[in-house]
Amino acid sequence: MSSRSRSGRQYWVAIRAMVVLTAVLGVGYTAVITGVGQLAMPAQANGQLVQDADGQTVGSALIGQSFTDADGAALPEWFQSRPSAAGDGYDASASSGSNYGPENADLIAAIGDRLASVAKLEGVSESEVPADAVTASASGLDPQISPEYARLQVPRIAEARDLPEDEVAELVENHIQARDLGILGDPTVNVLELNLALAALAD
Repeated sequence: MSSRSRSGRQYWVAIRAMVVLTAVLGVGYTAVITGVGQLAMPAQANGQLVQDADGQTVGSALIGQSFTDADGAALPEWFQSRPSAAGDGYDASASSGSNYGPENADLIAAIGDRLASVAKLEGVSESEVPADAVTASASGLDPQISPEYARLQVPRIAEARDLPEDEVAELVENHIQARDLGILGDPTVNVLELNLALAALAD
């Protein structure tokens, strides 16, 4: 067999292998995984979108968002999310942490500013402010806060909305999500879902 024939045969084998692998792995595998996702966990597979009382999509339970005014000031009538280092804040196209080390001067200054701001907003001492109120998550997109941070915000929200404090506190307790499988992670509160429940309570 000539070298040209051998080369032609090798090219033909390579082309057939590429076509088969593309069909199996590029199309077949994707179709199977998509189908399994739609059957087993359709909400997560479709982004776990959250809708308000009018049926309008207002976000995703998997991606955090801010509840601030145009200048970035916290809106007192809403539960606040933890800070975000993703882009200009909760930018899903720029998911990341700050990558600052614990001794970075900019990070220390930012935490100090946040600590003073949160303490003033909630009317408490800086020592009462939970860590997640002043530090961004690794992804910058975490939709949850700690139950401690949610509870800290109850008096301010009750006053801003002229609601009984115990009703707002009960709302927080009802939205605490337990550890995964009972042992993984810490209890959390999804801020978007909590704020939607708060809006319904106010109505």
